[in-house]
Amino acid sequence: MLTDQIPTRREFLANSAFGVGAFALAHLMGQDKLLSAAEAAKAPGKPGENLPLDLRTRMPHFAPKANAMISLFMHGGPSHVDLLDPKPELTANNGKDYNSDVVFSFVNRASKKLFGSPYKFAKHGQCGTDVSELLPKIAEIVDDMCVIRSMHTGHNGHEVSIRYFHGGIAGVTGRPTMGSWIVYGLGSESQNLPAYMVLSDPGGHPVDGTHNWSSGFMPPLYQGTVLRAEEPRILNLDPPPQLRGSLQQQNLAFLEQLNRRHLQQHPGETELEARIASYELAAAMQTAAKEALDISKEPAHIHTLYGLDRPETKSYGERCLISRRLVERGVRFVQMFLGGQPWDNHQSLKTGLPAICKATDQPAAALVKDLKQRGMLDSTIVHWGGEIGRLPVCEGELNDNAGRDHNGQGFSIWLAGGGIKGGMTYGQTDEVGHKAAVDIVTPNDYQATLLQLLGLDHTKLVYHSNGREQRLIDGRPARVIKEILA
Repeated sequence: MLTDQIPTRREFLANSAFGVGAFALAHLMGQDKLLSAAEAAKAPGKPGENLPLDLRTRMPHFAPKANAMISLFMHGGPSHVDLLDPKPELTANNGKDYNSDVVFSFVNRASKKLFGSPYKFAKHGQCGTDVSELLPKIAEIVDDMCVIRSMHTGHNGHEVSIRYFHGGIAGVTGRPTMGSWIVYGLGSESQNLPAYMVLSDPGGHPVDGTHNWSSGFMPPLYQGTVLRAEEPRILNLDPPPQLRGSLQQQNLAFLEQLNRRHLQQHPGETELEARIASYELAAAMQTAAKEALDISKEPAHIHTLYGLDRPETKSYGERCLISRRLVERGVRFVQMFLGGQPWDNHQSLKTGLPAICKATDQPAAALVKDLKQRGMLDSTIVHWGGEIGRLPVCEGELNDNAGRDHNGQGFSIWLAGGGIKGGMTYGQTDEVGHKAAVDIVTPNDYQATLLQLLGLDHTKLVYHSNGREQRLIDGRPARVIKEILA
């Protein structure tokens, strides 16, 4: 029997251990924090409004080519001239002085000696795209890929360029990341899982930490939900043994009774209705999250495809496979990160670069192959790339321990699926791979193009905050790269 001394819902959740788990609870806390923002939002359909502050599926601005995206972000700056952008002139002039200006990040190790790639390139696929011997598995999917060889941030630093890629403005924190904008604009296709999920690395968070998946000035509802890098990927997902079964159901039923009584006392509170629905979602998430993250039921040939049978590819392969399973179950945006910045090869490029390629090459290619064989690649964008590239000159002495310094002036990424034209390259760097020279692409162009594929017009996707209209590409020049669209 209920009394007047009823605990608040937050107190009830805090003092009960019926197993909603950190995963669901984080989602619910986001809903709680959302309410103050929702109270200030204007009614839908009126000028100056925000979109409804919930995760219900929304209509895009126009017919989309894709409905989900997986970003394989390669922190540190993969060396494009050793991987995806062959430069015969650089190789031919190995050891000679470079006769152009160079901006160095580490002046004390600066050198103007050209460093020809020690790795061989070969043409692959029907398209004949050149790929380094370090990426033999990615070379197998070139007919599904568009390699953009003319990326340009104009900044050599990691954080400044990471924030440009994720938040739309170089170096600025406190802004929602692209994943948050996508989820804000489109909502979720899953009723049982968060719309934006982040897969972290056993080595820890990437450079710039939580800024990589922050919702900035948007409510926490739109930030990335982080999964642990190893099992259990969600702590406390199951209730304690003594609270399982009927007792848990009784607790959940009692919580619903409290909520419904409160709603009767405060009729017309649409935010409270949404909160009740979110608590109901929490119970479903217990089952859905556990099922989505369980890769043990995948057949042996899929484990082999992703490299789960090899120690060097097992960790990254598991996360690539989980990414596919999440998108398959309606998650809108998935990001995979690496600990620290393993592509940051300032020294010993001849050992460091092959090692990180060996860990990621097979799983990344497997993801594209697996999506394609399941008929999902046409509706899922896959992105591979880092925030910067590397210089064509060596860092330190030109010997077996040489590395490459940062280069935001020109570098490569690749995209596949979701309306991207496969089997092509786009743009060019100069003859030694230093600067983007033809069809230059900025992170804002990249963002505008991805939003277009998802059915969103970057000029119309608006969130009102701090007294003005905010956009992912906040008044900066940007173009949709129509040449790479299928």
